[in-house]
Amino acid sequence: MKKVFLGGTCNGSTWRDYIIPFLSINYFNPVVDDWTEDCMKKEIKERETSDYCLYAITPKMAGAYSIAEVVDDSNKRPEKTVLVLVRSDDDTEFSEKQWKSLNAVGKLVGNNGGQVFCCLKEAANYINGV
Repeated sequence: MKKVFLGGTCNGSTWRDYIIPFLSINYFNPVVDDWTEDCMKKEIKERETSDYCLYAITPKMAGAYSIAEVVDDSNKRPEKTVLVLVRSDDDTEFSEKQWKSLNAVGKLVGNNGGQVFCCLKEAANYINGV
């Protein structure tokens, strides 16, 4: 069965809990309570071997590494790269400037051949139907 790697925003975001029930394929959730060297190795392996790499970027993101990962994957593995830009997450929302910048990242990913969505459910439907 196919598998999707669920990358992107952590930092207390519950987007993974929202999307998982909509997935009809297997998934790898890299979020763990205790991040170790073994966890890092497993994440790298899952990211490389999964059929799809979905990155959901929400305003709860604390760093920029997920942006780098999705751009990297859209260059190296565009056919399996899926980006979801989520404007608000609980009580946080991207500013207009941030949203404009993230949409530019989305255009970059799309121009590289990746798929870009602004709705988690639409992304799940795409992954399920491909």
